[in-house]
Amino acid sequence: MPEDDIRARVQQVAVRQQRFERHLARALDVDAMGLEAMDHLITSGPATPTELARRLEISTAAMTLVLNRLEGAGHVRRDRHPSDGRKLVVTAASSSSDRAYELVLPMIDGIEELVAGMDAAERATVQTFLDRLIRIYDDATD
Repeated sequence: MPEDDIRARVQQVAVRQQRFERHLARALDVDAMGLEAMDHLITSGPATPTELARRLEISTAAMTLVLNRLEGAGHVRRDRHPSDGRKLVVTAASSSSDRAYELVLPMIDGIEELVAGMDAAERATVQTFLDRLIRIYDDATD
């Protein structure tokens, strides 16, 4: 890969992100959709099954299957909504959240160390590039 081939490096980051997600899924013993649901629950907090289905862009029936698998594996629990007993609220099990955090922490630390080693100009250049890259991805999926 030539030194100035940014496109190839962006592709390699995407490949490594996918590889890392597969690693997480294997380590947590969940499928890809289960991992995505867990990610939402861990980062955003408890949600109703309907909210999760909307976030993952799947049907509520498919979300029920995902939640059944996650609950069966002890990764989530479903409780009655505190103010509307007709609804359920899904919460990530703290042991699963802790395990996911353990797996992700080395990467978070590595990125923080990398960013801390950059000067202001380098950070500004990388931030501008990443903002534009995110916009390209968003435009391609809107």
